[in-house]
Amino acid sequence: MFSGKRVRPLASYNLRKPARGNEMKKLTIIGSGPGGHMAAFAAARAGHSVTLVESAAVGGTCLHTGCIPTKTFKSSADALEKIRHMGNYAITGNADAAISMPELLARKKNVIGLLTTGLEKTCASLKITLVRGRGRVISAREVAVSTQEGTVLVEGDNVIIATGSRPLNLPSLPADHRHILNSDDALALDRVPASIAIVGGGVIGCEMACIFRSFGAQVTVIEGQDRLLPIPSVDGEMSKLLLREMKKAGIRVELGKTVSSATVEQGMAKLAVSPSRPKDDAPVEPAMLDVESVFVTVGRVPNTEGLGLDEAGITVSPRGWIQVDDCLQTSVPGVFAIGDVLGPEKIMLAHMASAEAEHVVAHLDAPTPCDYSVVPSAIFTTPEIGCVGLSEEQALAAGLPVRCTLLQVRELGKAHAMGEIAGVFKLVAHAENNTILGAHLCGPHATDLIAEAGLAIRMGASVEDVAHTIHAHPTLAEGFYELCHKAARP
Repeated sequence: MFSGKRVRPLASYNLRKPARGNEMKKLTIIGSGPGGHMAAFAAARAGHSVTLVESAAVGGTCLHTGCIPTKTFKSSADALEKIRHMGNYAITGNADAAISMPELLARKKNVIGLLTTGLEKTCASLKITLVRGRGRVISAREVAVSTQEGTVLVEGDNVIIATGSRPLNLPSLPADHRHILNSDDALALDRVPASIAIVGGGVIGCEMACIFRSFGAQVTVIEGQDRLLPIPSVDGEMSKLLLREMKKAGIRVELGKTVSSATVEQGMAKLAVSPSRPKDDAPVEPAMLDVESVFVTVGRVPNTEGLGLDEAGITVSPRGWIQVDDCLQTSVPGVFAIGDVLGPEKIMLAHMASAEAEHVVAHLDAPTPCDYSVVPSAIFTTPEIGCVGLSEEQALAAGLPVRCTLLQVRELGKAHAMGEIAGVFKLVAHAENNTILGAHLCGPHATDLIAEAGLAIRMGASVEDVAHTIHAHPTLAEGFYELCHKAARP
């Protein structure tokens, strides 16, 4: 069922023995991203014997080419903006600041290195067996791992697949990794391109647009839908405000447009940009856009090659995403899957992968449905966006009586003191009992502030519950308090 130079029993890895009086499971986890390493940590702390299989660096996409490097770039972009506007803070001096990409890449490498070392040390302290190689599922009890020394057969009781995803490569815009780049390539640039076209106005595309505009590039975002962040969980009000702020920052945004073709000539990418939904059948002459670099941020594909899913009998969707039931169990009993490898039918967020990991580990013996009702989203644009619960559109589609309340960030004293007044907070509440259904925050530190709203929704709180909770002054957190106070008024 598998091939390799030789097969070595897992016993040679000296796995931890079960504690007396406790029945422990042997758990094999493939992939060490936010889902995989969290599953390993949770299982080890629960007393299970854990083998973590990883073919690359511990930490997965999130740590090495996703969340952490992107936010490292964003931190530098935010600092750069502060320096450029130091006059607004009564600070005199040279405002001709610029980004040093080689130094930023060195900082990114240092941040990633520190966090990777931390994960490896935690694995060691929890006595997790880390096997370096590519895992292939044979059954719930067997995983073959191709290592540099040969093939190792890992035996256990359950398997968790957490292999994640990678950037989608469009046939019409194949990445050459020089002029046409994916998001991984963009985070490895050693210089700032003079002009950039970002194909895809989703989370990654909008974050990249804000970052590289701050770095000094001329940026154009091309999005096929009629709004930025065309995601059901993101309220339309947030998309409108972000569009306004991106345009104010000098970012060109083309909505309802697609790139029909691309060529590279004399060091420049030439894009043919056409309407995504022509109004009639008459041919439309595409507009031409010449840029130095193209960032393609239109989606992800699952990392499932070589996993042996077909041979093991694990069902996947037509696009290759692993199919699971409500308990995150695959079509093979005892084999679970978590994180990005489940695709957009679930929620492709690092913290959701971690939550799925803890859920599966806690219910190995009696699988239980995973709860997706309160999952916050954090979008690191300028300004930031944080969302949790239902959007107004989702609540109305569900037939709920809805009452929405808005609060402008400029109403907060702390926002004025900070010099960051762009933004709006929106509350979606049940019109009859004032239960909080959703919160959508756009403004400074919105990605941090959304946590309180998530807890409120999780606890079934009403707008009065928050309005009667004293918040410190002057803080940005007062914004959620003021929002609920406003919603509680008759």
